[in-house]
Parts: sequence; structure tokens; C-alpha cells
Amino acid sequence: MTDRTTTFGQSLGYGASTAQRNKVLRNTYWLLSLSLIPTVLGAWAGVELNIAPLFRGVLGFVLFLAVAFGFIFAIEKTKNSAAGVPVLLGFTFFMGLMMSPLIQRTLGFSNGPQLIMTAFGGTAGVFFAMASLATVIKRDLTGMGKWLMVGTIVLLVGGLINAFVGSTAGMMALSMAAIGIFSFWMLYDIKRIVDGGETNYITATLALYLDIVNVFQNLLALLGIFGGERD
Repeated sequence: MTDRTTTFGQSLGYGASTAQRNKVLRNTYWLLSLSLIPTVLGAWAGVELNIAPLFRGVLGFVLFLAVAFGFIFAIEKTKNSAAGVPVLLGFTFFMGLMMSPLIQRTLGFSNGPQLIMTAFGGTAGVFFAMASLATVIKRDLTGMGKWLMVGTIVLLVGGLINAFVGSTAGMMALSMAAIGIFSFWMLYDIKRIVDGGETNYITATLALYLDIVNVFQNLLALLGIFGGERD
């Protein structure tokens, strides 16, 4: 999840020139691609070190949120300095670690690698669809951010409750809702860049990275529930 209260509350700044907007978009996509490398390394390290027991249950969920929001705060503080990119890449490594229990669980299926590639392909498809849509929509989507923020808060609360309950049905419902909400966050965040509402490519990358990670994780969880095969 992302600290949307910061990005949403920023000035829209629609005075940016076309050249500036294109530069921010180009740098964002470049850094977004680069961020996948530490994410994969973090996921691999997490599987090898078997860190899953450290982040189980309610305490694990709270620990994850504390570290994640700490990183997000640090990224916002360093986004205009040379330290911004390394801090962001450190965060993406951490997120890879956090995905490792899900990756490890998925690899326990006989078709685990195929499920991971399917989730990756599905996430890429959602991203390209939302990126294409953002370039053709002329309507101002600023108002959509309020509803997406509410939806994100509901997901956070629901995730915390389900950490207590441990309901598979609850996890399925939350995953389906998360895929929808974060797909629209992608549209919203890319549209902000296209319209000149976001002029810092590190902040833009952080927002889109979190959108992508949330869609991927929840899609992979659903694929594991519905399509996982045991030997």
C-alpha cells in the first residue's frame, strides 16, 4: 500500500510544459524498469533465507506496514536529492523480500512457475492498458483520487482484520477488490504525469511501483487459489 495522503495532497501543477511532462514520464518508466531488478533479487533472497515466519499474523502485518511507511517517508524526504534513487531501490528490494513468502508458496505448486509468469503477464497487460487509456482520456480524473483513497483505506483495514481471522474467502474478496482499485490507481497516477500534475519522477515511480506490486501480488494469490496444482 502507498502513502497516498502525501501525493494526493500535493499541488497539481498543471503548468508544466509538454517537454517537461514527457521527460518525467520517460524517467519514470526508466526508473520503474530498473526497480524490478532489486525486487527480483529481494524475492530470491527471501525465498533462500525463508523469511516467511518473520512476517506472519498481525504482528508481521504491522511490522511490514511500519517498515514500508518508513521507507516511503524517507523517499519523500530525499526525492529531490541524489539519495532519492538509491533509497527507492532499497525500498523495492524490501518489497521483493515481502513478496517472497507468496512466491515460495506459489512455487510449492507443480505449476508454480507458470502461475508466476501468468501473474506477471497479466499485470503487464493491466499496466499497458491503463497507460494507453491515460493518454487518450481528456477528462480530468482528479476527483477519482478521493474514492480510490477511501478504497485503499478500506483494504488496509480489511487486511488487518483478515490477519486476525485468517479467512480464505476474505482474502479472495480483498484480492479481487485490490486488483480493481490498484488498476485504477495506475490510470490515475499515469494520468497525473501526462497532465503535468506530477513533476517528480521519483515520486511518480513510487506510486506506479506500488500499484504494480499490489496488482501482481493479488493476482498471483488468486491464481494460486484457483489454479494451483499439487503433484
